[in-house]
Parts: sequence; structure tokens; C-alpha cells
Amino acid sequence: MKALLISLTSLMILECSQPQTIKFQLEINGNKNNFQPSDSLQLSVKSKDSLHSISYYLDEEKITVPYPLEQLPLGTHTVKAVVTEGAKQAEKIKTIQLLAETPPKLYTYELLQSYPHDRNAYTQGLEFDDELLYESTGLNGKSSLRTLNFLTGEIIKNIPLDNTYFGEGLSLLNDKVFQLTWKAGKGFIYDKTSLSMEKSFPFGESKEGWGLCNDGEFLYKSDGSNRIWKLDPNTLEELSFIQVMTHKNAVKNLNELEWVEGKIYANTYQFEKEVAVIIDPNSGAVEGVIDFSGLKEQVEQHPELNVLNGIAYHKVRKTFFVTGKNWSKIFEVHILPKE
Repeated sequence: MKALLISLTSLMILECSQPQTIKFQLEINGNKNNFQPSDSLQLSVKSKDSLHSISYYLDEEKITVPYPLEQLPLGTHTVKAVVTEGAKQAEKIKTIQLLAETPPKLYTYELLQSYPHDRNAYTQGLEFDDELLYESTGLNGKSSLRTLNFLTGEIIKNIPLDNTYFGEGLSLLNDKVFQLTWKAGKGFIYDKTSLSMEKSFPFGESKEGWGLCNDGEFLYKSDGSNRIWKLDPNTLEELSFIQVMTHKNAVKNLNELEWVEGKIYANTYQFEKEVAVIIDPNSGAVEGVIDFSGLKEQVEQHPELNVLNGIAYHKVRKTFFVTGKNWSKIFEVHILPKE
């Protein structure tokens, strides 16, 4: 019994000697989670304890409030409050979303012409080099890099990938072809003319490969999330990223990408319709949504027929060429505002 009393007494002393947790609440503009660039961040804490100091952080950078959000990139950000009471310290972390300021404009298309396309091609990437159309196809055991005569659908060169790879987006830059794979964590670089593979490159923080495009200087890569990564074409290092946002939410599953006159066009599974979105590459704001409904019904209907995926811009004709996974046609279209 004496030993038990000594143990209980020691436990009570130990518990009393432990610093007690500071109890407090972090409030963000009352109870707000979604913001726009024109907003300011108002932070406050509520506590029954006598707090000696309160510090606020946004993405680990110390800030003072109110804090204007006009220079903050769109997307998800962390807000933290650190409080002290004597020798005790505690913190709370919450997340906020910075959304686009305005809703995207709606667009439709004018169908100009259709051309034959290999219905066995599970299209993942599409890009023109003058009149030659480059295509990356997917599925394990069926993935390839190929060049096409877009007028006839003829496959000029076809480079199959190893069966272990699932081909994804491609882009042409500096006389090279860059091709992504889906979950293998690597991409490939080819000579543009011969399509001979020169080397592979590893992905960085972005674990998957989806879409790829370039602005003439840098590559831009999507990974299935709402992020688009900016890559150095020489080192393939991921330099930075944007988060793609509408005025309501994040837009994920951004697949085939195309850079056109300073904007990124992307196929997406985000919506129930066959659509592409137009993205500001600086802010990540979705500026437009293109409704491609009706095209899928004009191709051969068969069991392997899949979604719209493939968008290429012809710089001379100033038209877009779109197709889909296992579609028997490629469509040449103009993009028009929806009335």
C-alpha cells in the first residue's frame, strides 16, 4: 500500500509539473474559408487564457493583419496563429482557398472539317510542327509516339513504348519531343526528326504525368491535381507551379495541354460534358470553358470509344484540331464565344 501511495503521489507531481495546453480558437474573417484577390485577410484569436503574444503566418511567412490578398497566388494556402502565455506556446493551423475573381466565359465551336484518325489510338498528347502532327498514345502495351499526316490519318512514324509504360502528354521544344508517362515517374526525350529516344528524365514533386505544353521557353506539366508545373527544358527541374481555380473551386484532372497565344488550353474530366478550359498561366484562373458537345457523336461508335482528349493548334490556319481516346476522326474547329 505504501508503495502504491508513493507511486500515485509521484504521478500527481509529474502531471502538475507538465505545462498545460493553451486553449484558443483561430478565426478567419469570422468563419470564412473562400476568398478572392480583392479581399483582405482578417485574423483573430479567442481564448480564456491571458495571452502574452499572438503572431500570424500565411504559408509560414509572418504577416500583419488585415492582410491584402491581391498579390497572393490562387489556390490553397495555410494560415497559422502562434500564441504564448508565459513559458507556454501553442499554435493552430487552418487552410483557405483563394478563388478567381470572376466566372469563366463560355465558348462553343464552329466545325470546319473532319479528318480520319486511328480509332485504336488512345490519344494523350497532340501537337503540330508546321504541317506534321505529333501524337502520344496511352495504355500499357499500346502506348506510342507517332507522327501523322493529319489530312489522311496516315501514320508516318510509330515508336512503341515498352509495355511497362503508359504514354501521356507530349510537347515539342528546341528540336526535341518531350513525352510523359502516367505513373512511372519519368518522361522521355526524343530527337524531333528521327524520333530516336535520347534519354529519360525523372519527375520531381509531381508524381504523375498528364498533360504537357510549352511557351517557346519553358515546359508546363499537369499531374492530375489542380497544379500545373513550370519546367526548365534543359534540366527538367520543376521551377514553380500554379493552382488552377475558378471563382468557385479548384479544377483537377487537367489532361492534354496546349499553349495558344499566352494561354493554356486543357482537356479536363472535371465536367460531365466534353470540354476544355482556358487558363491564365500566370494566375491559374480559369478564364474560359469550351463546350465541345456533339463531336463524340460524329465518330464511329464502338466499345472502346472514350472521352475527348487531344487539342492541337495550327498556327498558320489559326484553327484548333481536337480528337479523343479511340476516336475515328480529328475535327478542325474555330473557338467562338457562346451566345
